[in-house]
Amino acid sequence: MTEAARAAAADPTGSWEGTVPLDVNGLPHGQPVLDSLVALLDLERIEENIFRGVSPASSPVRVFGGQVAGQALVAAGRTVPPERRVHSLHAYFIRPGDPSIPIVYEVDRTRDGRSFTTRRVVAVQRGKAIFSLSASFQLDEEGIDHADPMPEVPDPESLPTYGEQVGDLVEVLGRQPRPIDVRYVTDPPWVSREKETREARSQVWMRADGVLPDDDLLHVCIAAFASDMTLLDAVLARHGVYWGLDRVNGASLDHAMWFHRRFRADEWLLYDCASPSASGARGLATGRFFSRDGRLVATVVQEGLLRVNR
Repeated sequence: MTEAARAAAADPTGSWEGTVPLDVNGLPHGQPVLDSLVALLDLERIEENIFRGVSPASSPVRVFGGQVAGQALVAAGRTVPPERRVHSLHAYFIRPGDPSIPIVYEVDRTRDGRSFTTRRVVAVQRGKAIFSLSASFQLDEEGIDHADPMPEVPDPESLPTYGEQVGDLVEVLGRQPRPIDVRYVTDPPWVSREKETREARSQVWMRADGVLPDDDLLHVCIAAFASDMTLLDAVLARHGVYWGLDRVNGASLDHAMWFHRRFRADEWLLYDCASPSASGARGLATGRFFSRDGRLVATVVQEGLLRVNR
């Protein structure tokens, strides 16, 4: 972990000037910010099946869902032989997490079979569960193989950065350091909300903003973290509302991911998201991760609580 990354983890809201790159809006990005995310996922082992994680100093009023999902998956993975790779996770967000105190992750070694390993993780604060996750790991096997094709989209290099697209709205949408480089293919939701015709769709290119170690589990955990960043945009885009710009409150309720093929989270991934339904103050969104060479590498499904006061 670099000195800049240590400074970022200790005080992400402080001055980064002279230590890390800044984008057009003065937002920190690049390798030191990514190093801070890797450090965030590097849990402290307390006992054989108990781990402890923390939140960034710049966290909002509750812990970001992608963070607790990524940390829980790290906890599960550290009790599994490295030759068994995670192929699915199913999670529930039970209570809002408090970013001011550590999170304890308790791992239950549910099953160790000949080909599959199952783990259950409960994240605890103040003696109460805030999050639960079940994850399944598998030895590599040969078998039948097919996948949907990747949609035709522009190359990520031809698209503006998040900082360039957000422009003057950065003060409203937040000045958090961004370890994930996000490039919108479809109109960003703060743009599409002004249009008369809107689709329940969101497409972005994303990648870790730097270079990651050669650790399969870390790349999957970074993808789990990033998968919660723009998924519900597909729901909000259809109704012309967006966080911070409209009276919309929401939270992730549950989250599932299936990992189909190996990938690197520090290489461009297309995140193709759509929302088939919204009702009862809940919105459902599905997402597909494609590698740049067109391989379908992961599928995501999430339901979120969305309360809109017009």
